[in-house]
Amino acid sequence: MDQRKEEVSRRPLYVYDLPADILTTLTRKDDTGGEAQEDITPTSSTYKLVVESRTESSVGSKSCSLCGVTFHTVEDQRGHIRSDLHGYNLKQRLRGAKPVSEGDFEKLVGDLDESLSGSDSSDSEDDDEGDTRKETTLSALLKKQAALSSVDGEDTDTFASKKRKRGSGKPPLFWFTTPTLPSNTYLGIYRSIFTNTEQENEAKVLDIIKNKQLAPKPQAKVPVDSNNGVPLPEAYKGPHMFLCMIGGGHFAAMVVSLTPKQTKSAQTGPLTREATVLAHKTFHRYTTRRKQGGAQSANDAAKGAAHSAGSSLRRYNEQALTDEVRLLLQDWKGLIDTSELLFIRATGSTNRRTLFGPYDGQVLRQNDPRIRGFPFSTRRATQNELMRSFVELTRVKVLEVDEAAIAAAKLTAEEAAKQATAAKASKQSAPTARKRSEEEETALLHTSQIQALIRRSKVPALLSYIKSNDLPPDFQFQPQDSQQNFHAPTPLHLASSQNSAPLISGLLIKGGANPTISNSDSKTAFDLAGDRSTRDAFRVARSELGESKWDWEAAHVPAALSRAEAEQRDAREKKEEAKKEEDRRKAEAARLAAEGPKVVDGPLGKAAGRGRALALGQVHKTAQEKREEEARGMTPEMRMRLDRERRARAAEARMRGMQGGT
Repeated sequence: MDQRKEEVSRRPLYVYDLPADILTTLTRKDDTGGEAQEDITPTSSTYKLVVESRTESSVGSKSCSLCGVTFHTVEDQRGHIRSDLHGYNLKQRLRGAKPVSEGDFEKLVGDLDESLSGSDSSDSEDDDEGDTRKETTLSALLKKQAALSSVDGEDTDTFASKKRKRGSGKPPLFWFTTPTLPSNTYLGIYRSIFTNTEQENEAKVLDIIKNKQLAPKPQAKVPVDSNNGVPLPEAYKGPHMFLCMIGGGHFAAMVVSLTPKQTKSAQTGPLTREATVLAHKTFHRYTTRRKQGGAQSANDAAKGAAHSAGSSLRRYNEQALTDEVRLLLQDWKGLIDTSELLFIRATGSTNRRTLFGPYDGQVLRQNDPRIRGFPFSTRRATQNELMRSFVELTRVKVLEVDEAAIAAAKLTAEEAAKQATAAKASKQSAPTARKRSEEEETALLHTSQIQALIRRSKVPALLSYIKSNDLPPDFQFQPQDSQQNFHAPTPLHLASSQNSAPLISGLLIKGGANPTISNSDSKTAFDLAGDRSTRDAFRVARSELGESKWDWEAAHVPAALSRAEAEQRDAREKKEEAKKEEDRRKAEAARLAAEGPKVVDGPLGKAAGRGRALALGQVHKTAQEKREEEARGMTPEMRMRLDRERRARAAEARMRGMQGGT
């Protein structure tokens, strides 16, 4: 029995060609013990996929010690390194958390709006887009987990356990047992590969599986249409299925035969079964608004038609992609009409309208009972992704269940439920917080408004707000025990800590604020001033208000200073600073004339040397340096927008050149 399990682990089972010893002894899981069938989808550490040899100690030349996965080929290992699962587990390791299994990860991302966007460099024309979308998906998942962990004080594990509770929908897999394998090993087959009629008749699912078995046949050359290279409907009568994905300007379609193919392996000798692809095609067009998301048509519908060069190019590409896809579907109409099932992923109204129209000569229709979605997360629409999805759909899942771990998990869940009930009871019995009075709510509102005006240096608006609401100029911020209000309890204290000289002059001279008031640290507003201009504002106010207005000594304000004297000192200091800068520039120019530009080791030093030489007109600027100078000081978003406009203008120039050449 253990030897048979090892054989199943090495060679995955194909739904349409099961071994005779397993097919004849296969039974439904709910028939083995008389209990209702449970959803044993691998979403917990109590389950492990045998076909992937998933153990935390699996380490080797073709394995991932982080995710606990071993691989049959190096290509599978490289694909795993680029996958979202591996990237997520890396982030888990950095946070000090445990890595998750593939089943757990698919559950975590199953409720996200967008599908996973793993990149496929061999089939992608824009790797940057794939990398960005991938990072966006992982970031969205992490943000969602952080948001769930902060709601009502509950942790992430509590929410994860709530999500794992199955609703009224049916589980995505049928589960079976067989005496040829250990009793804790189950076989799973996706429900979606059965027709609607077959799913309604679950009692005879074993007979249905037996009727689906297909004998392997040698690979034979199928006559194809000379116009489009598609097999002729009358030339191929075998069972097959149609798979299609469209999204983000990427389209991929494939027709795969369900009959196993026999080939003789020169190295190992035994027969191996491979998929026979009858037809396949991929398209890619630039239709999405980079770094912003969404199709151009969706943006036009929401905000009106844009008039940039990039938007015109995206509209043209959207129509071109629609025409190409519909023409391909028309060429494949014979194969699509005879397909047993149609697996389609089309997210968004624009993509669904491309496939399902309505339009003249429509091939796919939304009410077709053969249409299904992929019952698992998918990546970017490529030929490799379609083949991966076909293998995932037709491969039998082999799971080994740890019964002891399940029993321990049930006990842990019962204890957690008891603790949650006790915590809820204690929370209800705890005294509720005192409700604020109307006066306190009003004081909090005035505090937030005044502090906002001070941070934005709105002097007239601040004085008008204080006057219109009949507030004293020395209004005490609420609540007084907060850290900010402890340090700056009045508008004058906050303005002084912000180093806002205009606000200080307005509050003292026009508002009548009292500079002698101290905060909880026995510091006046003048003591919080951080620069000379702010301190001069207090001295100018002392000069204009007079010595008798306030006790300036108690306010720690130095001798009075007239406004003219303050302005003269500011002008004199600015002039001195300008002269020093001019002398420095002259000395640098003289040194450069005598010695040449000083180049410091490293790229930053060389760039600085070139910048000084350019400033003196010693060398001519290259096109790259002109572009860098033009983008200097811009934000990353502005630089990306400028770069997109440049590429769009270049594309328009090329299109005009091609039209002029024709």
